[in-house]
Amino acid sequence: MADPTRRALLDELVADDGQTLVSLTARHDMTRIAVAKHLKLLEEAGLVVSRRRGREKLHYLNTVPIRLVHDRWVSKYTESWVAGLAELKHELENEMEMEMEKVFEIYIRTTPERLWAAITDPSIRAKYHFGAAVESNWAVGSPYAMVHPNASRPLAEGENLVVDPPRRLVQTMRVLWGEVAEREGTSRVTWEIEPVGDSCRLTVVHDQLREGAPEELYGGWPMILSGLKTWLETGELLTTPGSLMYQAKR
Repeated sequence: MADPTRRALLDELVADDGQTLVSLTARHDMTRIAVAKHLKLLEEAGLVVSRRRGREKLHYLNTVPIRLVHDRWVSKYTESWVAGLAELKHELENEMEMEMEKVFEIYIRTTPERLWAAITDPSIRAKYHFGAAVESNWAVGSPYAMVHPNASRPLAEGENLVVDPPRRLVQTMRVLWGEVAEREGTSRVTWEIEPVGDSCRLTVVHDQLREGAPEELYGGWPMILSGLKTWLETGELLTTPGSLMYQAKR
């Protein structure tokens, strides 16, 4: 991050996520190989995630590590920063509203089986997902519903398109609450679990978002994944200022 070119690359992904190496190189007075080296370092740091789409390799900003820094250090020492960080988060995500796909990646020290259970078990899901549980029989083609004890009806619903435990889960998602439900259609969420040593790499892809989709549809993923990591690795809940469980208690 000390290199200005790397910061500039991240800024460009904030403005226009999912860019190719060619498009990123066009904005810099350097060779494609040089830009590729910077992107590789950012990928190794977890700040950029790349995915293949046909012959193209697309690069996405991964905000989860930034959220982990916030949850682990910043919010423990001063609550007054939260308002400023929340405002910055809102401004950054407003700039990304035109994008059609969001990609998030996190490493969790656990087994694929425990991670799969944490995603699909209603009682576990509620621990890190703002108190909301996801109920389903987890068969291919079956429906699911996101429910909360304080809500009179489900918060969201969808269909399980791919159920491949403990590796991959693909679901449609339709929000049923607030103004979002009135404006938005159905999007798709893909959970991909890959074992890496004594840990798992979890990639969440939220796509099929309409152009200009509001941040309520995708802005909570960094907090949710940060809470998931904390619970699986420590057994504790994130209750620091800015976390989902902290907000739920207020």
